[in-house]
Amino acid sequence: MKARSIRLRRRFRPIAMAVVVATACGRPVAAAPIDESKIVDLTYAFGPDTIYWPTAESFSLTQVSHGKTPGGYFYAANNICMAEHGGTHMDAPIHFAEGNQTADQVPVGAGIGPAVVVDVRAKAAADRDYRLQVADLTEWEAAHGRIPAGAIVILFSGWGSRWGDKLRYLGTDKPGDVQNLHFPGFSKDAAEFLVREREIDAIAVDTASIDHGPSQDFIVHRIINGANKPAFENLANVDRLPAVGATLIALPMKIAGGSGGPTRVIALLP
Repeated sequence: MKARSIRLRRRFRPIAMAVVVATACGRPVAAAPIDESKIVDLTYAFGPDTIYWPTAESFSLTQVSHGKTPGGYFYAANNICMAEHGGTHMDAPIHFAEGNQTADQVPVGAGIGPAVVVDVRAKAAADRDYRLQVADLTEWEAAHGRIPAGAIVILFSGWGSRWGDKLRYLGTDKPGDVQNLHFPGFSKDAAEFLVREREIDAIAVDTASIDHGPSQDFIVHRIINGANKPAFENLANVDRLPAVGATLIALPMKIAGGSGGPTRVIALLP
């Protein structure tokens, strides 16, 4: 119980400090200004070039209005259409676990936590189907300390440099082709370790899926979603994050009954 209370204090220390600052001497005080140089946008823009799963419907935007109205003022509006799973997005637990949380049921806090960035770029460069191993996680811990409670563990493969080129990013640029996918992901053992041995809130990748490209059983999805935890895919600018110290904030579109949805993901640097 004592160990758990210490973990909880560490996890919520930033929140506690904010409360103390905001109520100094028992009186509300103005919040400190945000240093915008410490904000990293981890989200790809949605547009005609956004990469989606080969079988998914891509993003489209239809212009409704763009110009002067009869009243003399400017007005712009569009209709959009897209699949839930594409671009920077969340996989809600129900995605691969019947009865688990839908997109609107995932707690906001599940997407907010310490960012643990595990760099496997060298291994991914040597093997485009590389799966992050438990050894990668324990090596990270040897250098930076135990993965903190409530962490969001990010696989950093370097695949962000390939964004925009479907053939290099996915392994195929043919619509509907799911037999020739090639990109890194998590291993089954790593997913089980994070769920069973560490109190993580979520995992994330800078690739198209938390499972590596050739996966046919999507075992990592089944483990993570089965534990009622979300995952975040297609993160941008992971190269701008330190291995430890940043706070990740992922705010998915709150789709009632959804299996996932577009997500604005940012990080606050230490």
